[in-house]
Amino acid sequence: MNQAETKGIILFRKDHKEKDMLVKIFTESSGKLMFYVKGAHRKNNPLTPAILPYTQATYIGKFNSEGLSFLNSAKFIHPFTHIQEDIFAAGYATYMMNLADAAIEDKVYDPHLYSFLSQALAMLDQGIDGEILTNIFEIQILQRFGVAINWQACAICGQTQGKFDFSSKYNGILCQKHWDRDLRRYHADPRAIHFIRLFSQISYDKIHSIELKKETKTLIRQTIDQLYEEYVGLNLKSKKFIDQMQNWGDVLKPK
Repeated sequence: MNQAETKGIILFRKDHKEKDMLVKIFTESSGKLMFYVKGAHRKNNPLTPAILPYTQATYIGKFNSEGLSFLNSAKFIHPFTHIQEDIFAAGYATYMMNLADAAIEDKVYDPHLYSFLSQALAMLDQGIDGEILTNIFEIQILQRFGVAINWQACAICGQTQGKFDFSSKYNGILCQKHWDRDLRRYHADPRAIHFIRLFSQISYDKIHSIELKKETKTLIRQTIDQLYEEYVGLNLKSKKFIDQMQNWGDVLKPK
C-alpha cells in the first residue's frame, strides 16, 4: 500500500453494502482506480462532496497496484455544477467519461488522456456546445482503441483540398477524383468529412468560433457512428441516451 495524492475525476460510483460505496476515479498519476469508501452514506461524511458525480478534486489515500484502493481525504474539490444541473450536459459528460473508461485498462498511466477529458468537461461545464465537444473527443480518442486513420490527405494522391469521402479499404480519406477506387466507401456527406478532418487535429481551446447547423451536426453524427460501429464496436448505454436526447431535447430545453 502506498499513501499518495493525485488529481482525479469521478467516473462512476455504486453502492456497496448499506453504507459504503465503490468509486471509480480517473487519476492523473495512476490511471483509473477503484476506491472503497467506507461510510460513504454516513451523514456529514467529509468525503461526500468529493465523490459526487461530475466532480474533480485532489484525492489522498492508499493507491494499490492490485485490488481496491482506499480514499482518506480530498482537497481542491471542484464540482462541475453546470453538468450536475443540466441533463443534456450530463449526458455528453457521461458518454465521454465512459469512452475514456473503455479506451484504456485500469491502472494504466495516461496523463494525456486525463488532461484531454478534464479539458472537455471543463469546457462543457462552461456551456460550450456539447455535441461538438463530444465529436472531437470521439475522433481523437480513436487511437486509444488502436484505430489510426489518415484524415490529412487522400490515400491515393495526397490531395489535401476539395471534397473527400472515407474509405475503410484505404483506412483514410479519398479525394473526389479517386472515389471510384472504393465503391464501398462511406458515401458520407463531404461537409461531415470536412469537420471530422478538422476535429481530428483541433485543440479544445480553438473551438470557440465553431458554430454548426443542426443538419450538419446530424451528418457528422451519422458518420462518426458508422466509424465506431466498424472500428470499435462499443454499445454504451450513455451513447444510446444522447441519441435519445436528440428526439426529446427540443421539448425540454429552456426557451
